[in-house]
Amino acid sequence: MIKENFIPTINISSLIKNKFDTKIAIKTINKIEKACINAGFFQVVGHGIDLKEIKKTCDVGYKFFNSPENNKKKLSPKKWNKKNKNLYRGYFPNNVNGKEGLDIGDLRVDKSYSSKTKNQYIEYLNLSRSFDNQSIKILEKYFDSVFSLSESLFKSIIRLYKKNPDISQKAFSRLKTLSTLRFNYYPKQNKPVEISKEDGVALGCETHVDSGIFTVLYQDRKGGLQVQNRKTKKWHNVPFNSRALVVNTGRALQYLSKGKFKATNHRVLWNKQKRLSIPFFFEPSYDFKMNLSFLNGFRLSNKGTNYEKFLNNSLKKFIEYQR
Repeated sequence: MIKENFIPTINISSLIKNKFDTKIAIKTINKIEKACINAGFFQVVGHGIDLKEIKKTCDVGYKFFNSPENNKKKLSPKKWNKKNKNLYRGYFPNNVNGKEGLDIGDLRVDKSYSSKTKNQYIEYLNLSRSFDNQSIKILEKYFDSVFSLSESLFKSIIRLYKKNPDISQKAFSRLKTLSTLRFNYYPKQNKPVEISKEDGVALGCETHVDSGIFTVLYQDRKGGLQVQNRKTKKWHNVPFNSRALVVNTGRALQYLSKGKFKATNHRVLWNKQKRLSIPFFFEPSYDFKMNLSFLNGFRLSNKGTNYEKFLNNSLKKFIEYQR
């Protein structure tokens, strides 16, 4: 039987102002720690992002996916539009893995910075090809809001390790960050993308774990997202909460925490109705050194694999990134 109460809901309003040493903040951080260990998933309310802002962002997504194919293809990577140079950012069609997607990097990255940086993931995406100015402003605001929220969550993890939360700046530098705002649009699927080998359930998105520190997700009321209990292997629905955002741990946090906070399997059920989800993948800067001393120990070492290489290895299992 699938239970609904496996995923805790945490009010994080005490963390939004980045004051991590008050009694209520410490209590909240302890709840986050417990949720990360037990489930790897939790929902947050009191997150500081206006629900109207979230709705506007959803509307921008729906408008884009309902626009003509040639409008969407203007933003496609080279694999689907030979005229474009971008490989990583942009729109991919639903014949890839059953869903359409739009991957947007930091909207503060301009053409000059992208060409100067010469990094495969720091790509300038000219959104004005497919979006009007008002829509772009909505996307910029939401990216800023959810990035700030994600950073507050990461700082709370750093505080658990008795370290200065401000060291998060060493891991996350705007413009250098590989964080991605993604829109997933599930059209009316005629057949499932995958049949689960574990329990025979039809899936609209394959079983997987995420790559980064945290994923912060808005799922619409149609739901369908499930998370696996690591101990029992049973699957649990992530219930829709109009006031909440869903947060889950990723492989980067698992690595930095020496496996304390594990990346957790999740999947999306096959749903014959159209649905939209908006995950934000909170990913470190491309040159951040993935070193265990970041959270553990007293001295911060500058040795280790660059996050860019860590991400390369992680993305190999996703068919939409085989480019």
